[in-house]
Amino acid sequence: MSGYLALFVGLMLFVGVSVATSAKFDQLFQPSWALDHFIHEGDLLKLKLDNYSGAGFGSKSKYMFGKVTIQLKLVEGDSAGTVTAFYMSSDGPTHNEFDFEFLGNTSGEPYSVQTNVYVNGVGNREQRFNLWFDPTKDFHSYSIFWNQRQVVFLVDETPVRVHTNMEHKGIPFPKDQAMGVYSSIWNADDWATQGGRVKTDWSHGPFIATYKTFEINACECPVSVAAVDNAKKCSSSEDKKYWWDDPNLSVLSLHQSHQLMWVRANHIFYDYCTDNARFPVTPAECVHHRHV
Repeated sequence: MSGYLALFVGLMLFVGVSVATSAKFDQLFQPSWALDHFIHEGDLLKLKLDNYSGAGFGSKSKYMFGKVTIQLKLVEGDSAGTVTAFYMSSDGPTHNEFDFEFLGNTSGEPYSVQTNVYVNGVGNREQRFNLWFDPTKDFHSYSIFWNQRQVVFLVDETPVRVHTNMEHKGIPFPKDQAMGVYSSIWNADDWATQGGRVKTDWSHGPFIATYKTFEINACECPVSVAAVDNAKKCSSSEDKKYWWDDPNLSVLSLHQSHQLMWVRANHIFYDYCTDNARFPVTPAECVHHRHV
């Protein structure tokens, strides 16, 4: 994805679409809640969770299509019960949403990540996988790429999940609602660690998630503009070409497909598509999808 990004960013800027790129936190984002749980240390931003509150922030603008990335170092040590989330979401009861949720653990266990996709207000599309590195020791990049053909979740540019447009099969796809970009840390010990069996140990707090880099290469959508007009503005035509609509980005490259196969073979431990207890009838997208 990143190779194509370098090639087509010039086109994106040439046609004059409003695009936010790598920037300082306060240029792209603003605190959503618990401002007193934000810690600024030079170029680093830290969010704190204690037994009083977590904290969260959101983008100042909403976007449709493109790529958003954060560099994040997760909570060290015994983080059981905590969740650090990075996600995109639109507003309202029929919202669309793409989630990374980093689930805390007891010391020495691998960090697990839950991804989810909401379309028209309906989620229940969870997948969980273990990371192949210790995300508490250094910064790693987490990205969401989105166009009219697919949504791709990436960890250090390795695709870990793809949600493909299958509207031709009668399956809705999120392509008509602009989304904000959000991140937060909060207590979820009713479900986050071993199904809620392991509770948050506040004696190990405060729990700190640290952010270093924020990048948004996406089509900025004014709040005052109707959804249909935003979708039109952010889509390529004869007069304008956007990098996210390049045909090479309509599917994974061969290398990316191999990377995803490796992740699925070695690191995924829960997939809603194979949960027959929850879904006696296999969800429609799972029937047709090779890379759900």
